[in-house]
Amino acid sequence: MSTATVNNLIDEFIHLPLDDKEYAAEVIKKQLIEAKREAIAKRAKTAMAGFRKKTTKCGTVKDLLKDLASDYADRCVTAAA
Repeated sequence: MSTATVNNLIDEFIHLPLDDKEYAAEVIKKQLIEAKREAIAKRAKTAMAGFRKKTTKCGTVKDLLKDLASDYADRCVTAAA
């Protein structure tokens, strides 16, 4: 959706009666929740596929933090080069 379309939508929304604004806001909120739910499901499906293919790492939170720190240090060295 283009910026002009979003701006037109907002302009139209401003002129709606209060009841219609509340209804529109409710519909938009529910659609946003559903979109987020679908995105989470997609990420979970991808993660499970990686887990089954053994392309993901397993470990403790401590292992995760150590791995993240190592990745960060690697990026800093690469950026400085």
